[in-house]
Amino acid sequence: MSDKPLILGAVLYEGFELLDMFGPLEMFTALPPDLLQVVMIAETAGSVTAGSMAGNNMPTFIADYGYDDAPQLDLILLPGGVGTIPELENEKTLSFLKARASEAQITSSVCSGSALLAKAGLLDGKKATSNKMFFSLATAQSDKVNWQEQARWVDDDDVVTSSGVSAGIDMSLAIIARLFGQEVADRVAIGAEYTWHRDADTDPFTQYLNDGAPT
Repeated sequence: MSDKPLILGAVLYEGFELLDMFGPLEMFTALPPDLLQVVMIAETAGSVTAGSMAGNNMPTFIADYGYDDAPQLDLILLPGGVGTIPELENEKTLSFLKARASEAQITSSVCSGSALLAKAGLLDGKKATSNKMFFSLATAQSDKVNWQEQARWVDDDDVVTSSGVSAGIDMSLAIIARLFGQEVADRVAIGAEYTWHRDADTDPFTQYLNDGAPT
């Protein structure tokens, strides 16, 4: 293990889903700072507003860095949300993901964040999953991905993708276990009083596949 902490870059964009980002970050930031540190990144440093399917007023958060001045990243965390659709056409975001994922140990996504990874070509030849109610949004981005409908999360070496929203918490604990050991991940889950769904292949929400997609 390195004597330096790993740096996790949490990528924000307008309309990101709150729990996609802050559920996993609750787990990751429970680690000692000598193991892992988190930086918030957006296209430009400054305020970024979260999104909601209900269209409610959402809070604003601050990105520490922009794409151009972000530090080297060991881990990447990419959320989904209502902002995914316009972000699919943001070449700056796609280029940033391509460049930084090639250098990172693990690039992870929650929910429809995998649609962005697919659009960037980062899931080609990989197994991956996404939000079940909007699964077709992800699959429409690439036919070179081995999309997994029945999965809470999918770990394919340097890319780890999760199903919708709360599944990102399970995924983050699995990443912690992989990097720092099962005992460490167990302590984090217990500290959060979170019941960890440990079986990546068991996904009760597959029954709602594409229920949220427009007809």
